[in-house]
Amino acid sequence: MSRAWLAATALAGALAAAAGLAPAASTPELANPGAGIAAPVDEAILRIPLTVPAPGGDQRLLLEATLFRPEGPGPFPLAVINHGSPRDPAVRRLWGRTRFYPQTRWFIERGLAVLVPMRRGYGESEGEWAEGIGPCDDADFLRAGAETARDIGAAVRFVASRPEVEARRVLLVGVSAGGFGSLALASQRVDGLAGVVNFSGGRGSQATGWNCSPQRLVEAMAWYGRTAQVPTLWIYAQNDGFFSPPLVREMYGAFGRAGGRAQLLMLPPYGQDGHALFASADSSLLWGPAVERFLVEVGLRTR
Repeated sequence: MSRAWLAATALAGALAAAAGLAPAASTPELANPGAGIAAPVDEAILRIPLTVPAPGGDQRLLLEATLFRPEGPGPFPLAVINHGSPRDPAVRRLWGRTRFYPQTRWFIERGLAVLVPMRRGYGESEGEWAEGIGPCDDADFLRAGAETARDIGAAVRFVASRPEVEARRVLLVGVSAGGFGSLALASQRVDGLAGVVNFSGGRGSQATGWNCSPQRLVEAMAWYGRTAQVPTLWIYAQNDGFFSPPLVREMYGAFGRAGGRAQLLMLPPYGQDGHALFASADSSLLWGPAVERFLVEVGLRTR
């Protein structure tokens, strides 16, 4: 993916935003966008087994997830869409089962099955939230990322064993904390993983423009970049209230200098807070061209 092409895509996004495609208002913590929008076909609710270490012995839990598949016999490549984490902890259980209907439909139309798992502490998934970073002045982003990756990895392994899924062709798509966790998982060995699309990924945002420990966040991205083996596409908006463009460029640069393969697409301002870019129903008009090209490059576009 060339810099010239990314620049052209960003320009197209700017023109689209100027044409009125960006919403008048957006909610960065929106977990299930598209309320009232028709669901994609073949929606199935799954319970995914997860074993975690606990005092007195391992704890066996079930994670809630939704699987969508295109029409046809399959098997299909798999996109795993991983949700974010709200600043307000009381919201986690209130989210319910996240589906990302408009975004899911976008991937299905390109021939991919889509899994949307709910991690521990969210919706109806069992177990307590395990993704805390610790004290703000001593943030442990790597530990938090490892717990997010644990849940995502369990979901990938479970669904990849199903006959309608092509286990050797998996894409991780992560939003905010889900983007950070997707990069964390990509730094491990994951059979069949072809690439990662990181939307607005990171951790530690406590308020607009304020991160607990930006330098530690940059260091965590460098750690992931050392061992990540697949291409990654990073997509952010210029007015992201969780992760500012300078911080994004530092994270991206550290990941790449450490050996990670990454392309960065910085889109123009989107709505009131660009952190809601992926979650907004019509935003694929902006990020779609870049992701579509990425699917082709990693061998996942089938239609």
